[in-house]
Amino acid sequence: MDAETDYELSPDQWEMLKTLRLPAQERRRASPLVLAELMSLGLVAFNGDVTVITPKGRKVLVRGSEKLLDLAA
Repeated sequence: MDAETDYELSPDQWEMLKTLRLPAQERRRASPLVLAELMSLGLVAFNGDVTVITPKGRKVLVRGSEKLLDLAA
């Protein structure tokens, strides 16, 4: 895994990234602290009043999915 997409995210941060793939109307209430942490990493951003996953965030989510599957096994 390359350094650009290799992040040690907490379970809450992973869940938030997964949630941000959904349309805004279907999302659960977001934790401001988790969003702030993900924003500081450049993985999420605001688009108007809606939080969106950034292209970098999508890469991290896709590459991190493999790591998450290893943890679940």
